[in-house]
Amino acid sequence: MKLLLARHGETPWNAEGRYQGQVDIPLSEVGIGQAEALGHRLRELRIDRAVASPLDRAAQTARLALGAERAGMLTLDQDLQEIGHGDWEGLLASEIQARDPERLAAWRNAPDTVQMPGAGGESLQQVFERSWPALTRACAGLGKDDTVLVVAHDAVNRVLLCHVLGIPFARLWGFRQAPTTLNLLEGEGVDTLEVVRLNDCSHHTSLFGEAKHRAL
Repeated sequence: MKLLLARHGETPWNAEGRYQGQVDIPLSEVGIGQAEALGHRLRELRIDRAVASPLDRAAQTARLALGAERAGMLTLDQDLQEIGHGDWEGLLASEIQARDPERLAAWRNAPDTVQMPGAGGESLQQVFERSWPALTRACAGLGKDDTVLVVAHDAVNRVLLCHVLGIPFARLWGFRQAPTTLNLLEGEGVDTLEVVRLNDCSHHTSLFGEAKHRAL
């Protein structure tokens, strides 16, 4: 089984550095272009199943990546949506620094210890506890030659990859997840997945090019 784990394309809030979490922000024109570039890259690749977060930025990325002829195969799974940032939703890092500096410092240095504040705020463990079963559902029943495309979000991808790699969530920031990046994993099932490629965004960013984001 082959798993293509992608992140959604850029949104206006990504470009501004706002924490968007579960606020349903659509792709920007840049993000649409990134998703279309991903679609061009995947055009000749056989894809047997496609699952995405229901948030528009992920679902739209998935549809553009699949192309018009394959977009109908897409299903949505609520448990793949981004971490709930609670009271941080829509804020810039500078605004969070002014309001909640200790938690922001912990998020940057010990993210595994943070419970996001306010209604709907989640921890990384909570994100993992819903997203790993979602990934298991996405992969269920696939054969050894089958390929599944999963389009989710930065924090979701990171906790899933940390689990596969066997590294603690404290090391969440030890790798990047660029807009519409591809992570390629292979295995007989979700419990035997191995990472083949990590944060591959060559469809829109040159080698050593800028592939960072300013929030999360």
